[in-house]
Amino acid sequence: MKKNLHPDYHEITVTRTDGSTFKTRSTWGKAGDTMTLDIDPLSHPVWTGGQQKLIEGGQLSRFNKRFKDFGIK
Repeated sequence: MKKNLHPDYHEITVTRTDGSTFKTRSTWGKAGDTMTLDIDPLSHPVWTGGQQKLIEGGQLSRFNKRFKDFGIK
């Protein structure tokens, strides 16, 4: 195998938006660095239910409102 082909794989600390931390292995940064997340499962709309608000005011709701009285009778 070629030497120095693969990136350095080391342990880092990840800090979530609520301040909780965990250790993982990564090629990001240097050994012992801390990665601070801006978005994680605790704050992202997909996991918190905020996505529903976007769906309610989206194209599908406008379409349904426009054609609600159009139907086969």
